[in-house]
Amino acid sequence: MKLTRILSVALAALSILASPGCAQDKEPSSGARLYLQYCAGCHGSNLKGGSGSNLLDNEWRVGGSTAQIYETIFTGIPSVGMPNFGAQLGEEKVREIVSYIEQVRATGDTGAPAKPVRSYSKLENLDYNVNVDVWVDGLNDPWGLAFLDERRAIVTEKNGPVRLILDGKLVPEAIEGTPKVVADGQGGMLDVTIDPNFADNGWIYLGYSHQLSNGKAMTRIVRGQLDGMKWINEQVVFEAPPATYMDTRHHYGTRIVFGPDGMLYFSIGERGRQQNAQVVNLPNGKIHRVTPDGKIPEDNPFVATPGAIPSIWSFGHRNPQGLAFNPVTGDLWESEHGPRGGDELNIVGKGKNYGWPEITYGINYNGSIVTRERVREGLEQPILYWRPSIAVSGIEFYTGDEFPYWKNHLLVSSLAFQELHLLHIENDRVIHEEVLMKGRGRIRESIVGPDGAIYCVMNDPHEILRLSSGGERRY
Repeated sequence: MKLTRILSVALAALSILASPGCAQDKEPSSGARLYLQYCAGCHGSNLKGGSGSNLLDNEWRVGGSTAQIYETIFTGIPSVGMPNFGAQLGEEKVREIVSYIEQVRATGDTGAPAKPVRSYSKLENLDYNVNVDVWVDGLNDPWGLAFLDERRAIVTEKNGPVRLILDGKLVPEAIEGTPKVVADGQGGMLDVTIDPNFADNGWIYLGYSHQLSNGKAMTRIVRGQLDGMKWINEQVVFEAPPATYMDTRHHYGTRIVFGPDGMLYFSIGERGRQQNAQVVNLPNGKIHRVTPDGKIPEDNPFVATPGAIPSIWSFGHRNPQGLAFNPVTGDLWESEHGPRGGDELNIVGKGKNYGWPEITYGINYNGSIVTRERVREGLEQPILYWRPSIAVSGIEFYTGDEFPYWKNHLLVSSLAFQELHLLHIENDRVIHEEVLMKGRGRIRESIVGPDGAIYCVMNDPHEILRLSSGGERRY
């Protein structure tokens, strides 16, 4: 029965594509509109990928025939986070999406209007004129960025290499000897940060998707040092028990930050296993806290809980993409990918439960309900949520001198909406939110450099932008 359905759908889709009168038989933009609504958030509005795979490069996980594309959309691939849309959309709408994908693959034309040529040399906002310059280009899917000093920075590329930037120039050779990653789905070489005492000890921390011999993977944290362009003295800071590794390839989380207490905090997404976020004897769906060399602090909340992962600091998280400490209060703030709707900004407290999937302001990507509860006693509420989702990514409090009016404001990066937000925060409340930059590309994270400029790690195009002050606004 299943094979018959696949074959009939394949023949129907091919006949639509082959028919010279198809433009008159159906509204030509219907498949495009459905694709933009249900697929573009992961696969990009131009089908060239994002958190999901590139649909134009002919490298298909389960095959790229018309029938196989249809079956993938209709039934999903749970192991890589691909939801099923069949029950929600039905056969006809799924066929329209398949036809649109096939049309773009054949012609290269997405049907979208050409983007006007715009100059990003200066942006305007409430306080400043902002200069926007390409600081580094020639990267391949950059993910994390950290400055080692005023002249050097280190950037991770998702498919594995770790690169060095010297005086604003990308060193052509990758750093040798960094860990091997499983660069599949949303996995790869992810975040990087440096020890607060880096000038004295040289420790650099990497977070990445680590694979066992059985093919299962989990977030792993290591630290090492640089000897010229070589990665040396690697030490494992966190490695989950092998039994907790998973065959899914999404929701790794993996943001790393040092706290004012000198401890290392890092995130692991729930890896597509929603209920695991509520179970403290599993590492996924959690924020973790360890000493810089990976020991368990005695005051961690679940140290004395039988069977619990002792590094857990908080739980009930879906896919935490940003961590930052408020320089005024010392509190840990976290940005978290919601499902369809319900991206969150949280203040993370010791031992607290942030509710996923028991409460949420979003729904599943295929339109089905996760839960109708949004508030429940004992579960934490977000400080802010975005609906629709902006695909929130990295966050950082501004602490530089280039933009004095923004001191201690929160920079929030967005992937799908391609936006950089600035949040004015007072007493743990968001007083004002402004979009500083939009439409330049997917923003993986934005950090403050030693010079006070803002450095935005971009995906598509794969570059790093530098935002500097062009002077105060004059009204």
